[in-house]
Amino acid sequence: MQTNATYTSLVAVGDSFTEGMSDLLPDGSYRGWADLLAARMAARVPGFRYANLAVRGKLIGQIVAEQVDVAAAMRPDVITLVGGLNDTLRPKVDMGRVRGLLEEAVERLAPACEQLVLMRSPARNGPVLERFRPRMEELFVVVDDLAKRHGALVVDLYGAPSLADPRMWDVDRLHLTAEGHRRVAEAVWQTLGYDGEDQEWRTPMGPTTLPGFVSRRTADARFARQHLLPWIGRRLTGRSSGDGRPAKRPDLLPYELPVTGSQGTESVHES
Repeated sequence: MQTNATYTSLVAVGDSFTEGMSDLLPDGSYRGWADLLAARMAARVPGFRYANLAVRGKLIGQIVAEQVDVAAAMRPDVITLVGGLNDTLRPKVDMGRVRGLLEEAVERLAPACEQLVLMRSPARNGPVLERFRPRMEELFVVVDDLAKRHGALVVDLYGAPSLADPRMWDVDRLHLTAEGHRRVAEAVWQTLGYDGEDQEWRTPMGPTTLPGFVSRRTADARFARQHLLPWIGRRLTGRSSGDGRPAKRPDLLPYELPVTGSQGTESVHES
């Protein structure tokens, strides 16, 4: 790993986590950790180029079929690959197949870039994590093994106490908030060898008063109605939230830095 690294291009590959849900911008689009990382890298290198091929809902087989060769052909300095977690959340999954597809992706991507970055994805504390934890940890063993064999870096988000806090997760309980994405961007930034701005990104949030019983049950009911039941419906019908959706930034183009708008807020302009 470099220290005070200088990379000139980044391609992000994956699903909704890398697309940026639920770091919502005022215009209704999603930002996310990969955009934040690209902005910080672009601030150091004039002409820095960035592509984000991620699409929400994609399984590892779809990522391999639709994104991997495209990313490899771009031959950027850095490629990030996060995939397979959606597979582990399915009622039934062939972990042997997931392992083989992830290995195929790494074997194609590692030679096509200067530095491949893999991740142990974050997980929200709660009953869902406990149900799927064995599959997730099996996936992360594969990630660690592939990284050792192919010289990839691993960002350990699963082992960060801060990112397990339910307050870091959106109301759908599947995607990080803006603060969660900021911490992920910081984690990747430091793993790539840049000087960190937030050495405490792993540190848990301070204690807070828990909502009362009625408030928690009301939130649970709203979550089930607005998010859980539609998610189950898509699983049963074989549909995905990403069906027909293009990549958020399909071409490796120069990334323009955020600028301060008239109201003092930041807006991202992409070429």
